[in-house]
Amino acid sequence: MSHTEPTEPADHVSKHIIEVPVVSDAVRGTGAPLSPVVRANGFVFVSGLPGIDVESGRIVTGGIAEQTEASLRTLARSLRAAGSSLDKVVKATIWVSNAAHFDTVNAIYARFFPTDFPARTFVAVGSWPMPFDIEIECIALA
Repeated sequence: MSHTEPTEPADHVSKHIIEVPVVSDAVRGTGAPLSPVVRANGFVFVSGLPGIDVESGRIVTGGIAEQTEASLRTLARSLRAAGSSLDKVVKATIWVSNAAHFDTVNAIYARFFPTDFPARTFVAVGSWPMPFDIEIECIALA
């Protein structure tokens, strides 16, 4: 049995860069060549984002609990700007500076995703060029 990919003209592809109040400006201010949120063909893709204070645009500092809470609030705000929500997340990736943060991150994550958990990956990384210990990215239904 052969498998053929469905063909769809390129002009039917829909890709929209979503402007997220405060968050988009904060990301642009870093000079990083990325869009925080892209909506494409029924999905929303949110780049890995640390906790960004939605009033000041500054990165939230403090311990891993405060940073995780802020990162998930930033994620939720970004999804809302794209017409989606946390309950539509199908895949999340959590990037942390230390694998020892696993239990703390999970306790806070479970408050934001109490049921029907999305698929998820948890990755410990060496460091970032900015002062934070966590980023969370996701893919959600639009």
